[in-house]
Amino acid sequence: MGAEEDKKKKAKMARRKQEVQLQQEIETTEEWEEMIAKEGLWVVDVYQEWCGPCAAMVGNFRRLKNELGDELLHFAAAKADTVDPLDKYRGRCEPCFLLFAGGVLVGFVHGANSPVILRTITEQLAAEHKVMDGSVERKEVKDPLISNLEEREKARYDEEENEKEEEEDDDNVLDYRGERCNYGDTLTMSSQQEEEKKGFTVALIKPDAVRDGKVEEILQQMSEAGIEILAQEERQLSEEEARDFYSHLQEEDYFEDLVKFMSSGPSFALVLTKGKKGDTILHDWRDMIGPTSVEEAKDQAPDSLRAKYGSDKYMNALHGSDSPDRAAREMAFFFPDMSTPTIPIPGSRPQLQRTLALIRPDAFNKSRDEIMEKIKEAGFKVALQKEMTLTKEQAAEFYKEHTDEPYFEELITRMSSGPLMALGLARDDAVTAWRDVLGPTTNAKEEAPDSLRAQFSIEETSINQLHGSDSKETAEKEIQYFFPMEQTVAAIKPDGISTKEEIIDKIHEAGFRIAARKETTITKEIAEEFYAEHKDKEYYDDLVNHMTSGPTMFMVLSREGAVSGWRQVIGPTNPEEAKTEAPESLRAQFGQSILQNAVHGSSDASHAKNSIEKVFGQLEFNPDGTVKDEDSQTLQSEPTKEQEETAVEETQAEASDVAPELRQEGTEEESGETKQETSQDNTEGGTAQGEDGEKKDGEDEAAKPEGEEAAKPEGEEAQAQSEQTESEKPKDEGKAEAKGESGEEAQANQETTESQAKTDEEGGTEQKSEDRAASVAKGEDKTNDNKGEDAKGEEAKEGDAKDGESKGEDKAEEQKEEDASKATEESEKKEEETKDETKKDEDTKEEDAKKDEETKKDEETKNDDETKTEQKEETKTEEQQAAS
Repeated sequence: MGAEEDKKKKAKMARRKQEVQLQQEIETTEEWEEMIAKEGLWVVDVYQEWCGPCAAMVGNFRRLKNELGDELLHFAAAKADTVDPLDKYRGRCEPCFLLFAGGVLVGFVHGANSPVILRTITEQLAAEHKVMDGSVERKEVKDPLISNLEEREKARYDEEENEKEEEEDDDNVLDYRGERCNYGDTLTMSSQQEEEKKGFTVALIKPDAVRDGKVEEILQQMSEAGIEILAQEERQLSEEEARDFYSHLQEEDYFEDLVKFMSSGPSFALVLTKGKKGDTILHDWRDMIGPTSVEEAKDQAPDSLRAKYGSDKYMNALHGSDSPDRAAREMAFFFPDMSTPTIPIPGSRPQLQRTLALIRPDAFNKSRDEIMEKIKEAGFKVALQKEMTLTKEQAAEFYKEHTDEPYFEELITRMSSGPLMALGLARDDAVTAWRDVLGPTTNAKEEAPDSLRAQFSIEETSINQLHGSDSKETAEKEIQYFFPMEQTVAAIKPDGISTKEEIIDKIHEAGFRIAARKETTITKEIAEEFYAEHKDKEYYDDLVNHMTSGPTMFMVLSREGAVSGWRQVIGPTNPEEAKTEAPESLRAQFGQSILQNAVHGSSDASHAKNSIEKVFGQLEFNPDGTVKDEDSQTLQSEPTKEQEETAVEETQAEASDVAPELRQEGTEEESGETKQETSQDNTEGGTAQGEDGEKKDGEDEAAKPEGEEAAKPEGEEAQAQSEQTESEKPKDEGKAEAKGESGEEAQANQETTESQAKTDEEGGTEQKSEDRAASVAKGEDKTNDNKGEDAKGEEAKEGDAKDGESKGEDKAEEQKEEDASKATEESEKKEEETKDETKKDEDTKEEDAKKDEETKKDEETKNDDETKTEQKEETKTEEQQAAS
């Protein structure tokens, strides 16, 4: 019996040995890469350790192999748990058979259906023979199980990204005056080119090759093979880092020796790519370094790097990532701050670059128009433009790095000798392109006679007449110097709202950031209030109807030189003029008439600031033009009266854009008022400048509203007139008034009256008003009595002094003490009355607050009752539906 059991065991062991010989075991990524690179058709049983390979099919495979006797047919069993390229089959391989040829998937079968599996193998083997003969091309297929999984993962990823964007948008949306405002530009800048990931791999030159001084030799061979090094670093791994990096090999017998070897000295880590897309670098680099085993490398690929520089299985001189996922993890391991390499997507819009150009004073005076034409011919877009005159100190500050140069004094003298032109130029690779157009800084005529510096040089000086930034970083600093970040208000009017997406694209193309935006519809009442000064004009009704005909999008735009830059982008007020003078402007492209000209822009920085406060509240901005977050600023809940008046002025200025012929008329009508205001301000010791003095050339700028004085609150106007009258009274008249009532007492009475009148309005009761008025009258009578008594006392005192009688002096002293005592009593009584009135006011306010709180609680209780009733009705409805 025992002999029979031994015989069975031996037979079983022999069968297992045959099975092992039939199927190659694949347990690492490197073994997988080596397997699919070999010639022939490979039938791979993909399994996980918990279930093992499909043993039921082994006999069928052996029988098929024996029947066909085909050397191109190979079998393997691959453990998905440890082979990275099979990671998507983890949890989905029970059972799963994949057929590979020439390194690509050519067939697959899910399930242990023996006839289907054997037929598929036979068909693919015949197809591989035809491929080897060159009669057909190999057809790669995709496993739908994995394709569907990838599509679901992509859809889930896209959904998560959309949710993140929505959350970011919600973070930027705040309520202001009952409307939703977006304080953040989440749109993609249209000037940025779309990009896709570029293929890459990570290479290691191991300690043995570094120790033998082979680094430069290996780098040279990389360069000759067309491999580009994106990053490199010499680094010695600790044992812990080596264990982490090679954790996927921890089951191997040589793992501990590998860890000690990799931490024995410095290694060179490199990120490599090749070609435009980098899509072949993984295979190209692994082919270049050869098989993992040095012995196999010397036998199968004697020209490979491992064959040349390796000495043992794990001391094989070089390492290369075996999959894109592994490359990404290894790059993060060695270069944690490095982002994934990208390349522009063909056909997408190229990324624009900016640079600063200066036309210095001499050339600006003589040849600016010709130079501007040359700039356009060279393909540059003028994104920023400013004429200015530098002081000598400003010129010295801008060119401070040239302080020690012999030409420094002449340079700053000429730079400050008159107006110059500062330009922000945009184009692909603008910095290098502009310097190429400029030509060399010296000897331009000899070395580059067609360059701008050669064409526009001046005989009397060696200083060249044009400037260009020397790097991208310098360009941004210099642009910021001449064009500091500022904000302006832009509006897309109702007639342009249907094209708002195209307009927003144009905004981004011009380099603006939308720091805040809000879409709202102006009501007729607000429009009539804004345009009240033009009520008698024939276009008034059309204007109001147009501005209330649909929504308007208000935006805060941030950019260097935002105000002038935006006005340049929108073009002249009249779209017909814009089509001739600025055909690429927004009004030329989207405007229909002077009334319907699509967009609006602030006329100057002051108007922009006031309009921002009116529409969006108090905003503070970061240096990059974005709005500071809510924690670092307080948004103004309601605009002040001054902000409202200024916003009305800005809107009325827009109305004058509709009827430009009104500008002169409005200026003449308000000239008298402006002079009167200036005179009044000077009389009071202040200085003021009228609207006309601040006006700038802009198509949207209008004359100051002709009824501005009438628009002032009556109280302010009366107070202004009173102050003016007081300041213009003759001195004699002032003395006469002083006899009846002193200035301090009059002011005290006036303040008391105003305070009590304000209390009357808040209290809302007529009786209180009458009582307080009576109290005031009583106080004034007592004050007048005191004055009369004081006057009598003074007269008595003067009579006694003239007589020189001591008796009269005693009486005067007694009278004076009595008057002082009465004045003190009256003052104390008056203070008591004031305290009583203040207490009554506080009591009234407390009662009102209690009533408001009780009303609020009643409303909340009512809302709760309504909610409960609705819930009951919904429950009842659901029960009825369930019953039916």
